[in-house]
Amino acid sequence: MEEAGNKHDRDDSGNTSGQDSIALEPEGEETIILEESEIETVRKNLAEQTARAEDYFQRLVRLQADFENFRRRTAREKEEFYKYAAEQLVESLLPILDNFELALAHGRETPGKLYEGVEIIYRQIVDTLAAQGLSPIPSVGEIFDPSRHEAVLQEQTSNHPDNVILEELRKGYLFKEKLLRPSMVKVARSK
Repeated sequence: MEEAGNKHDRDDSGNTSGQDSIALEPEGEETIILEESEIETVRKNLAEQTARAEDYFQRLVRLQADFENFRRRTAREKEEFYKYAAEQLVESLLPILDNFELALAHGRETPGKLYEGVEIIYRQIVDTLAAQGLSPIPSVGEIFDPSRHEAVLQEQTSNHPDNVILEELRKGYLFKEKLLRPSMVKVARSK
């Protein structure tokens, strides 16, 4: 691209003009002549667009920093949540722990009362865990469900239909409708 021009360029008639102009000759195209006022307009537009681009860049940098801070903060909050998630459950078990200590202390003096104390504490534990969302899986007399029960024994019998649970060997639990542990059961097998 060639630039040509100054205050004394000649126009097509051979006269010199008193204004500055620049002649641009892109390869293979006709010559473009820009007047000084057009050049100033282009410079002004370029400066505005450069300032706008800088503004956008600064906004992007701030947004990236804000996002990184947000990501770190949420990761820290998530970690803290998992660290202290069981706090409420542990706090609700403290009175039960106190009752265990009382039962053991009184059990030494009167062994017959130990069983009653342990029975009361067992009910407290069951109630506390039920309040948190724990529920036992019904088993005995139910039809075997492989998604909730684990058959470890079978018994040949004509007293019960096939696949009826005869005995629960280990209790299974659901936690808020999610299987926590399947029940270990003995299942009837008809003869």
